[in-house]
Amino acid sequence: MRYISWLLQMIAFIVLLGFALKNGQPVTLHYFFGYEWQSTLVIALLVFFTIGAGLGILATLGIWFRQRREIARLKREISEIKKLNSNA
Repeated sequence: MRYISWLLQMIAFIVLLGFALKNGQPVTLHYFFGYEWQSTLVIALLVFFTIGAGLGILATLGIWFRQRREIARLKREISEIKKLNSNA
């Protein structure tokens, strides 16, 4: 199984490397108030993909912390119920 994983990682790397080599053209991104950024297409895509992934992770953190608090509360309730049942 480990060899299949390495093979898939190598294939993904080669495909992404080929994508990067074929898309090395310079692009200019225009922002508000006359700001602009010049870079290669691959770098621009990588930057915006990273920003999007980071924002997605930040969006899920609230739900994740809420679920952890709920799990901790339910575990406390279970332990209290077990104590009550063992004393009876």
